[in-house]
Amino acid sequence: MQTSYLGQLLVNKKIITPEQSAAALNKQKSTGQLLGVVLLELGFVDEQKVFFPILAEQCGIPYLDLNNFIIPRGVIEKIPAKLALHYKIIPVSLDKNHLVIATADPLNIQILDEIAAEADCPIKAVLSTEKDILEAIRKFYGVGAETIEKMMGSAQPTKQPEQLVSRLDDPGSEATISRFLNQILMEAYQSRATDIHIEPYEDELKIRYRIDGVLHNAKIPQDIKHFKDSIVSRIKVLSNLNIAERRTPQDGRFKVRAENIDLDLRVSFLPTQFGEGLVLRILNTAKLYSLEDLGLRPDEKTILETLIKKQHGIIFLTGPTGSGKTTTLYSCLSKINTEDHKILTIEDPIEYQLKGIMQIQINPGVGLTFAKGLRSMLRHDPDIMMIGEVRDTETAQIAVQIALTGHLVFSTLHTNDAASGVARLLDMGVEPYLITSTVECFIAQRLIRVICPHCKQISKEPLEGFKDQAEGKPVIIYEGKGCEKCSHTGFFGRQAIYEFLLIDDHIRKLVLERTSAERIREAAIINGMKTLLHSGWEKVKAGITTPQEILRVASQDKID
Repeated sequence: MQTSYLGQLLVNKKIITPEQSAAALNKQKSTGQLLGVVLLELGFVDEQKVFFPILAEQCGIPYLDLNNFIIPRGVIEKIPAKLALHYKIIPVSLDKNHLVIATADPLNIQILDEIAAEADCPIKAVLSTEKDILEAIRKFYGVGAETIEKMMGSAQPTKQPEQLVSRLDDPGSEATISRFLNQILMEAYQSRATDIHIEPYEDELKIRYRIDGVLHNAKIPQDIKHFKDSIVSRIKVLSNLNIAERRTPQDGRFKVRAENIDLDLRVSFLPTQFGEGLVLRILNTAKLYSLEDLGLRPDEKTILETLIKKQHGIIFLTGPTGSGKTTTLYSCLSKINTEDHKILTIEDPIEYQLKGIMQIQINPGVGLTFAKGLRSMLRHDPDIMMIGEVRDTETAQIAVQIALTGHLVFSTLHTNDAASGVARLLDMGVEPYLITSTVECFIAQRLIRVICPHCKQISKEPLEGFKDQAEGKPVIIYEGKGCEKCSHTGFFGRQAIYEFLLIDDHIRKLVLERTSAERIREAAIINGMKTLLHSGWEKVKAGITTPQEILRVASQDKID
């Protein structure tokens, strides 16, 4: 194959200019690289859409786009994962008695001969990009498949050396449980997962990632089930937990480094019928929090900024676990974290470290509860305090007393909406007059998935009958088609929707009368409170999310 001919072919097809061809040839002479590689590095051609199809035409072999190609399990099993990864090839189909493989180097006869000997059948090559081949290997063999194959080749699965993981992307580690765990953690991080679920069953080990609030199965080799005890032991070692204790739950944490970012992993073990299940929560310790990143509407941002500037009172965030309450609290604290303020927090657990803020981790084992910690914190002359969660009567009453003495307090409650926060405090035994004297606002929130910007399109099934009340025009509904960037889910990232129940004079009167949460909610809506569903519908009209996503997280609400 003449390299100059490739340049002329691309010029004839008007893909590059003669000047670009000359520049590439000059660079090729100095570097010795293939002309195709030089053209790609210079950005003169598109690898997938232009260059490789033309290269395949020149070489006289077919080009295969692996992005949406499904490879049968029987074909994959023809070539071991370690061989596929080593040569950067993948078997794609059977053509009579020939095995068809995708490769980025179809003219390398030595590699083709070695693969033919391994498969014990003749080989046919098709051209694909190296990037697509590596992604297909991960997809069809499973993450860490070559590592598991090497360990299966050993006499028996063994527990691995007890050393701390320092970097997830270290290519030098050998085939060990440590390496496999690194590969799982790295894939989860790159997939934007917030949690990793490792679940043992009778005949398999399942690994799932929670991405944008939804669980997705990780593609892993079936033989990983033989190493489930070793994986559990390895993570216990990293977390400084008792590896011999398998009968009771254990919690721990450890740190790793991925792509120059420190990740803090919280680990929870739970004994089950077929072994210990565990969940790893991935926390980015370098993450910065700001009100601008929360997805607040302009009017909501104005309300929140006004609330956090108050000198005293309580601001409650409400919602179920995983609704982003802690993120909102941290963003509020970061906004008011100045040199003239002393801020103390008491949390369980401390999820992120905030510079300039003193944070306390509760420890019931030594008697450090929320209530006891709060009493001691008052003696440290704070201006602002954050209580991770009000769980019991004692903590609620102390929080009220702290607010009454001139402190600004942030905390959370587990309730479905803002108005139910009043009912929860009353149930805890807090007197109505104390609630009306201290609580400034109950803020309910949920997290909704954002339409992927890379595959966003107008929905093919628009909602009939929905119009913008302000203008009377039909609302354009968007959706995500699904692409590689969003793992074909149509969503990429999350934002919050909010419901602000401000404690004004009318609401105070209802609280003093011990009115039900439903009546308080109705009165607040009449006075202009935007519900979670209304907040979500604004996101739909802005093209940020889909109606189905709003109904998924706020289906108990109604649009008036």
